Amino acid sequence: MLSLRLAVVFGVAALMSARLTTCRSPGEGGAEPSPSKPEQSDVTLAGVDTSALTSREKSEWSRYVSEFLTPCADQPVSIAQCVKEARACKACAPAAKYLVELARHGQVRAQVEAAYKARFSPEAVHAIDLQGAPSKGPDNARVVVTEFADFQCPVCGAKRPVIEEVLKKHSSDMRLVFKHFPITFHENAEKAARAAVAAQRQNKFWEMHAALFENQQNLAPENVENLAKGIGLDMKHFLADRDSEVVADAVTKDRKQGEALGVKGTPSLFINGRMFVPGDDFAEDLDAWITLEVELSPEPSPSKAAVAPAAPESAAAASPSARGPKPVPEKAAAHAKSSASAP
Repeated sequence: MLSLRLAVVFGVAALMSARLTTCRSPGEGGAEPSPSKPEQSDVTLAGVDTSALTSREKSEWSRYVSEFLTPCADQPVSIAQCVKEARACKACAPAAKYLVELARHGQVRAQVEAAYKARFSPEAVHAIDLQGAPSKGPDNARVVVTEFADFQCPVCGAKRPVIEEVLKKHSSDMRLVFKHFPITFHENAEKAARAAVAAQRQNKFWEMHAALFENQQNLAPENVENLAKGIGLDMKHFLADRDSEVVADAVTKDRKQGEALGVKGTPSLFINGRMFVPGDDFAEDLDAWITLEVELSPEPSPSKAAVAPAAPESAAAASPSARGPKPVPEKAAAHAKSSASAP
């Protein structure tokens, strides 16, 4: 009988423990009740539409804009105060509008704080080495979108037309930079990435980029070789480069860079160095991020559109006409342009 009673006691204890672990509302902590929050009077900010919020959501949003500091370090006041006083921080009103969307989607405070920091905090901006990476768009674009992608990844293939459409819409303000991040369990991804680098060495990266994504279902090396022929590559140099150690190192370098930036899967985008975290609508969110970046970024100086820089040199050297120019460091290129335009 004693054993039976003990079994019942332990069973009840285990059940209560399981319920505490799995039946908890988002944001709740342990067994201690959360301290009650002081009443927050609703906030109204000029130019910020909160009409879609429920009364509870409006109260939460009012708390956020009253407590969160502005994105501008030189304006250490709340977002609400910044907007009301028209402080010298262009990001204040956009930040308030962004918090409207977070409140409307019912995210708890911890999620809202994390999303706000990721979107607006200066600490969330990463320095990304773009030297030698293929790109298209103005080289002085207000918005630089760096994409880490895998040619065999079906999600990358699905998002490709969306990214291309956004690039087309923001063609005068956006530059797209490609970084290789082949996923280990995609058996042909590594070789496909090397093929793209080899094509880049003949100034045909984007042609190979399109061909690889359009043939995602068959990226076996022999088929990729046919794609290389189809876009007019010099096959002797293509094969030598694809299988060279220096091209393999270039792919590995991109992947390691992605890992250091926190890339876990593909596609992963960084917009002006800030990791893009989409919501339910990838296309709408991407367009909104870029539109806001254009609004917040200074007007660029006149410049020509960028082309894909040459890939790293390999042992199989080709003629200058086949290879194209070596990449020019960005600072040197800027200095050269400045000198050329000087009277």
